[in-house]
Amino acid sequence: MTSTDLPPAVQALIGVPQYEERSEFPIEIGYVYNTCAATANGNALFWDEAVARELTGGRIAPPTMLSVWMRPHYWAPGAPGERKALMAHFDLKELCGLPEAVVVSNEASFGEPVRMGDVLTATQIVRSVGPLKQTKLGTGRFWVIDVETRNQRGEWVGTETYNFLGYRRPGAEA
Repeated sequence: MTSTDLPPAVQALIGVPQYEERSEFPIEIGYVYNTCAATANGNALFWDEAVARELTGGRIAPPTMLSVWMRPHYWAPGAPGERKALMAHFDLKELCGLPEAVVVSNEASFGEPVRMGDVLTATQIVRSVGPLKQTKLGTGRFWVIDVETRNQRGEWVGTETYNFLGYRRPGAEA
């Protein structure tokens, strides 16, 4: 099989924005403080309001927190079933019959800073799905998913690009 032999349901996903989701709460400084404390990030930009005002016109979140804001809580009142981030990835695993997967690489590009009070919207876009290939982990496919994020003003705040390997372990049932 080659990538042109992808199931039609997989081919139909490539390049199509899906799973548009809003952050579950406005961006808040408490999460920023917890993340900076956990990572020993002492950058005054994130701790000192006067420094933030001088450098960026007000409080911002560390750019590396972009994915934090879009990870749903596993459970929430009224939410139907289990909630997962990167549902496009889980869809590909199922549609391709590849039960195992690893993130091979992750890259982020940043635009407007994420500010306190912002409400973000992220969209997942499958960019590519490669041909079946034999790897040390098993037979599988590589795929790329972008998560594009905008604030409530429609400004692009960043894109995270995830490269995955979905695979089936040697000897595993198909």
